[in-house]
Amino acid sequence: MAPGAPSSNPSPILAALLFSSLVLSPAQAIVVYTDKEVHGAVGSRVTLHCSFWSSEWVSDDISFTWRYQPEGGRDAISIFHYAKGQPYIDEVGTFKERIQWVGDPLWKDGSIVIHNLDYSDNGTFTCDVKNPPDIVGKTSQVTLYVFEKVPTRYGVVLGAVIGGVLGVVLLLLLLFYLIRYCWLRRQAALQRRLSAMEKGKLHKSVKDSSKRGRQTPVLYAMLDHSRSTKAASEKKTKGLGESRKDKK
Repeated sequence: MAPGAPSSNPSPILAALLFSSLVLSPAQAIVVYTDKEVHGAVGSRVTLHCSFWSSEWVSDDISFTWRYQPEGGRDAISIFHYAKGQPYIDEVGTFKERIQWVGDPLWKDGSIVIHNLDYSDNGTFTCDVKNPPDIVGKTSQVTLYVFEKVPTRYGVVLGAVIGGVLGVVLLLLLLFYLIRYCWLRRQAALQRRLSAMEKGKLHKSVKDSSKRGRQTPVLYAMLDHSRSTKAASEKKTKGLGESRKDKK
């Protein structure tokens, strides 16, 4: 190689970067799931569900953080934190004595329960999950609506209507098949009865014909006997008449 000529071998740094990009895959973004909205009545309790998907195994350093933004407010405050296997309820705000941890990290569950709901609890709750080394991802939000009486959701009403209609349809189908089964069973019974009657008539006709076949020779014999008797009687009468004529 001539002095001062550029090296044809790639740089060690470039080779390392290429190796890391091909072999070492970066951690995928964590995905957090919550309900879109939940409803609760004043004085009752509500569960705020939070789950997640991660490409990594559940880490011992997994953490859950819940934040609350009041309805119409701009700033969100931290109300709950789970880390190192222990739940921590923030001592600030109106939720400090009303939050209960019901999640299970092994099941990828970071849900909490809020007790004794009030109108002032209306707002948006944000769930944030970190599962090192998978710490990159978007949070998920759920909106809480507190009412004097929880309204019936349109989806619930629609589901009840559809369920009722399906129930009626299934009942009608069951009734139809039951009637059809009874009708077919009755037709089968009638068919068996008619077959039995036909067999009985056929047997009777065969028996009568055989009986008549046995009686025919007897009748012929009786007729022959009566004919021979009549002929003998006529002959006898004729002989008597001739003898009377001879006497005269």
